[in-house]
Amino acid sequence: MARVFLKKLNRRLLSGHLWIYENEISRIEGDYENGEVVDLFRPDGSFFGKGYINDHSKIRVRILTRKNERIDGEFIKRGIENAIRKRKSLKDTNAFRVVHGEGDFLPGLIVDLFGDYVVVQITTLGMERMKNWVLDALIELLQPKGIYEKSSGTFREKEGLEDREGWVYGEGPELIEFEMNGLRFLADMKGQKTGFFLDQRENARMVLDFAKDKVCLDAFSYTGNFAAHLLKGGAKHVTLVDYSERSLEIAREILKMNGFENFDTITGNAFDILKNFDKSGEKYDLVVLDPPSFAKSTRSLESAKRGYKEINLRAMKILRKPGILVTSSCTQIVSEETFREILMDASLDTRTYLTVLKRGGQPSDHPVLLNVPETQYLKFYIFQVEKRW
Repeated sequence: MARVFLKKLNRRLLSGHLWIYENEISRIEGDYENGEVVDLFRPDGSFFGKGYINDHSKIRVRILTRKNERIDGEFIKRGIENAIRKRKSLKDTNAFRVVHGEGDFLPGLIVDLFGDYVVVQITTLGMERMKNWVLDALIELLQPKGIYEKSSGTFREKEGLEDREGWVYGEGPELIEFEMNGLRFLADMKGQKTGFFLDQRENARMVLDFAKDKVCLDAFSYTGNFAAHLLKGGAKHVTLVDYSERSLEIAREILKMNGFENFDTITGNAFDILKNFDKSGEKYDLVVLDPPSFAKSTRSLESAKRGYKEINLRAMKILRKPGILVTSSCTQIVSEETFREILMDASLDTRTYLTVLKRGGQPSDHPVLLNVPETQYLKFYIFQVEKRW
């Protein structure tokens, strides 16, 4: 096993961060293959931890443990067992995130459970080399009917990995049914991420209290999570907007499964549609904005900020006053403070006041590890928007 020596222990590493960058390494002794586990040592030569290494990644080593223990199938199984134990308190759902990467001390691994089926996403070469251990542990601990791998995206390319999608254990349907907050949903194995955005579960439940008798717009609706909750809350009508006709087709199926009829769908670019609604004078009582991540790196930060301001400004304009704005950001590089500044800028431009009615974030099955700030990404607000001058 190769030995990696750190230049110094900065505050980030001392506080428990799990990433080691190339410029934090003084030297490496011994041969290794990318993806292998290496031993980590402090500058004075004392043991610091173990992690897997990849020369292709800016994050050279991802730490798995600070203990001098063996990294094998039993280690992975213990990690997944511990993650499952943390989620025992979850209620009103048979779907949840089983493993949330660094938040569960298993960097590079995402596991979602949907009823009797498991979806796995592996994002790093180091975890790819441990995939058989991961699958064995999931089969033993969760006893699923099938496991679907959805490992695709730019993160795989950066790690020197090809995309992989398909059933790796058993088999199952393309659309997996599950329950959440008293509603029936479908996870799309051909859709985005792991098939459904479980991180909005608690936030979507919050909109129930504000939906009664309102005409609503669900922009960036995907397969209709927020729309279903709005309708359950007694919304008069909901319009869903998404660029994907497939997603809207599944949304229509989900809403009909739950007995809802008072909705319609629009296929198209939500930016353009919000702008057109503003120009035409279309009005809504409640608008939901749940856009995808607008930036994958700090180089895209300014573009992301412009995007968030544009959609929130348009939403504020098309709201009847006072109206309800439900807005979120899942872009990790846009901080909570920056997101609030963006919303304030949009409020200033529309001459409105924003009263915070509810605040949300990630549910407990998407744990935020304070030692690793990058694990916190989801910002969520429900505002009352009032015209005051």
